[in-house]
Amino acid sequence: MTSTKRPTNSDFAYQIEHAPAYASLSIDLRPGQTLLVESGAMAAMDSHIQMKSKVKGGLMKGIGRMLGGESLFLSEFTAVDRPGELVLSPKVPGDIQYYRLDGSKSLMVQSSGFVAASSTVQLDTQFQGAKGFFSGESLFLLRASGTGDLWFSSYGGILEIPVSGEYLVDTGYIVAFEETLQYKVEMLGGLSFKGLKTGILGGEGLVCRLRGTGKLWIQSRQLYPLINFLHPFRPVRD
Repeated sequence: MTSTKRPTNSDFAYQIEHAPAYASLSIDLRPGQTLLVESGAMAAMDSHIQMKSKVKGGLMKGIGRMLGGESLFLSEFTAVDRPGELVLSPKVPGDIQYYRLDGSKSLMVQSSGFVAASSTVQLDTQFQGAKGFFSGESLFLLRASGTGDLWFSSYGGILEIPVSGEYLVDTGYIVAFEETLQYKVEMLGGLSFKGLKTGILGGEGLVCRLRGTGKLWIQSRQLYPLINFLHPFRPVRD
């Protein structure tokens, strides 16, 4: 079991345990502190912590998050009169990453990757258009901005990569990236016959070309190949 403790600039005392395969997030709320949590992520908590479900930012922003793979509602957990512990667990087995938003830049997170954030963090969606459609991923990315703490999750372990210049990554492995990075989805090797041959025979396909300076987080596994692998073994009726 591995454990990650709170960095000095965090608003919350927290621990990430059981990473990178089955990570869970334990957060200590001080009296009066409120945490935004993805709906359904609460695994356990002290009984005096109060929970409310709300559409953060209004109905339209809530619908935008829903299109981006998140829930329409977010849960607010508040330790009203005394400290309390809150334990969160993502939907799929994998890792959890902490990120501190300082107001200078936003963070783009994959569909369904949001776990929790400070109440001061704004959560919106960004439409990818054809980039999302042709990548085989969601048409929307979650955009986190403002100031405060943010936690996001992956399927598998998370690897942090500092990008300076250009970097290529398979679209299915992207977890999050700083908005200082520009991105473009393209076929590996181009759209020529040689490029298509490379993609089809080599088992590779669409990649994301990132340009600029910033941090990128990728996951060590993809969920859809596992689903495709297990598909032939599913029980079927005669």
